[in-house]
Amino acid sequence: VAAELVTLYQIEKKLQESSPEFLPGHMAHQLLAPRPRYGWQPGEIPGTARSAAVMAVLYPLQETPHILLTVRSSQLPTHAGQVSFPGGVLEGSETVTDAALRETFEEVRISPKTVRIVSTLTTLYVPASNFALHPVVGICESPPDLQPAKTEVERILHVPVAELADPKNLHLGVRWRHNQTYAVPFFEVCNERVWGATSMVLAEVLTVIGLPPNNPW
Repeated sequence: VAAELVTLYQIEKKLQESSPEFLPGHMAHQLLAPRPRYGWQPGEIPGTARSAAVMAVLYPLQETPHILLTVRSSQLPTHAGQVSFPGGVLEGSETVTDAALRETFEEVRISPKTVRIVSTLTTLYVPASNFALHPVVGICESPPDLQPAKTEVERILHVPVAELADPKNLHLGVRWRHNQTYAVPFFEVCNERVWGATSMVLAEVLTVIGLPPNNPW
């Protein structure tokens, strides 16, 4: 099915049918990972990593499936100004799903009661923050009423799934960090560049729902 014809119902069914032991995470993550990527091997999570959860919320907007991303506040101490999913570190005895729902409510005020959890995807280690990142996927039946927390969120992005799946929106760029040049794949959507862990999680979402990204390399 062409990306622009895929419905939210079809996406939900694909996610529900995905089996944890057969998730395409490592392959999808590698596809969108910056290179060289020191301190990271697909599937390896150091024992010292802190558990964090992110929420990929899918919902209908103008009758087409969209996914929610945010531009992080430029005042934040880590990953300032970057595009990300709502999310954060697990607190106390929280489960991954508990944390993803709580952080989504804190950042954009989506009530947990309006989110139907349909899947958890492959855990991803993020060397820059030493996080073991657990992606949770939820569905909202209708467009959520969003109120961004100004201290954390600069801007909300309503990203059509079809735009993420469009090969012309996937690029390969270069970043300079710590006296090292990196080749960085990124999605260009809503006038923003989506790269790093967020793009790697998106690559798995797209692969699971049958719209795998092209190889940018």
